[in-house]
Amino acid sequence: MTYDLSDLPVKIFADGADLEGIIDLYRKPFIKGLTTNPTLMRKVGIKNYETFARTVLEEVRTKPISFEVFSDEFPEMRRQALRMRDWQENVYIKIPVTDTRGASAADLIRDLSGAGVKLNVTALLTARQVMEVKDALNPEVPAVVSVFAGRIADTGVDPRPIMKESLEILRALPEAELLWASVREVLNVYQAADCGCHIVTVPHDILKKTVDLAHKDLEQLSLETVKMFHRDAIAAGFDL
Repeated sequence: MTYDLSDLPVKIFADGADLEGIIDLYRKPFIKGLTTNPTLMRKVGIKNYETFARTVLEEVRTKPISFEVFSDEFPEMRRQALRMRDWQENVYIKIPVTDTRGASAADLIRDLSGAGVKLNVTALLTARQVMEVKDALNPEVPAVVSVFAGRIADTGVDPRPIMKESLEILRALPEAELLWASVREVLNVYQAADCGCHIVTVPHDILKKTVDLAHKDLEQLSLETVKMFHRDAIAAGFDL
């Protein structure tokens, strides 16, 4: 059976910094947008931020894509955000919810959103942070609020209640969308959909697993697993 990921009631965004992967995924109908960040860029060896971004934007012209500021000072974040905003109409600017000292970015968010900048406020982990961001956003300007559900789960806490509470908080903002971030496994994509999240952003490698395994027959997967173990034992030359 072929399963169409476009049928899921959540928009799937591709998360990564591999240029070839970005372009390939952008062309797939079930991918509704893209995200990246400085950590992902560093992992693939990107040295020039703007050159990389503009190369991506030569291809990614219609679907939303988020680029993140990388300063730790709010005035410089603002300058970078306004420069990135002018790169292309489909660009969202990622602003971290705090600086590295824990100071709230609410005033910067209020300033930029009030100026019509489309923001992706990132690295949120609590409902209190979502409420603070909600109060700072312009209700007439599109925005994404990225709650790192995977990092919440890393602490042993079920993220779904926080995601559902966050969704209720954001209902007052018709242009704001809740994004389930830091996906760790294919199941998280379906959890995001079940929670009612607007968006789930998925790393390229997990997107491949999602495409390969979505609704796969479990007995067939069991057989493939047995074959894998046998093949690897033969290849290792094991003998008793």
